[in-house]
Amino acid sequence: MHSVLLIGTGRLAFHLGHALRGAGFTITGLAGRDAAKSAELAKELSCPAFAVYNPLPKADLRILAVSDDAIHLVAEMLPNDGMPIVHLSGSKPLDLLLPHAHRGVLWPIQSFSPGKPISFQAVPLIVDADDGATLDLLKELAGRLSSTVSPLPFPLRQHLHLSAVIASNFPTFLLREAERLLTAHKIAPDLLHPLWKATTEKALHGADNAVTGPARRGDVKTIEQQLLLLTGEPDLRRAYAALSDLIIHTYHPETRDHQDL
Repeated sequence: MHSVLLIGTGRLAFHLGHALRGAGFTITGLAGRDAAKSAELAKELSCPAFAVYNPLPKADLRILAVSDDAIHLVAEMLPNDGMPIVHLSGSKPLDLLLPHAHRGVLWPIQSFSPGKPISFQAVPLIVDADDGATLDLLKELAGRLSSTVSPLPFPLRQHLHLSAVIASNFPTFLLREAERLLTAHKIAPDLLHPLWKATTEKALHGADNAVTGPARRGDVKTIEQQLLLLTGEPDLRRAYAALSDLIIHTYHPETRDHQDL
């Protein structure tokens, strides 16, 4: 079983660290820039804590569980000793890990929140590397964590990451905005939750057939009425109009030559 040095103290480090332990990997240390956070997470993972700028223990693999903006900064701080090093970002290239020779990516397609450690078994893991040995190592590690492991080079990873943002971040923010509007009118936001859950479930069996609503029907009059209700919400009004326009032109292409909403 391979050993891992985990660098980072945030949510992803927390969940991945527990998943690695659960899969039987040895965590030789937990390193971070904040001593208190490093000590706290290291205690949970039953491993020693280190400051990232001090000498660190050896391992078969270094995993940088840090923010995208910190990947290159932290990579430059680590000794260029031939130990394979990977980051966990779906939208960033391997070159951020230079000058290290053996570079890789282990990207979980999942959002991570505070709370109990999640199981990685159903979380798709995307892997990539600059050399065959590192890629084989990542495939083996990922295969012990998840039932779905897919090698994917950076250009395709970028498209997958974009699609993940569209599919996850945007709908969640729109739900947040819908809840905010209801709260402002003293209507219980949880009245939307059964609809949200049912729509999500239907979409998983075919998103195209799950699209409903006035724009899907081409009901321009209802859309115009709702745009009037959003007069005091200019940003949300523009988003509503743009999304409605996109849906209408997708399902009613004959309207494309007409004036947009």
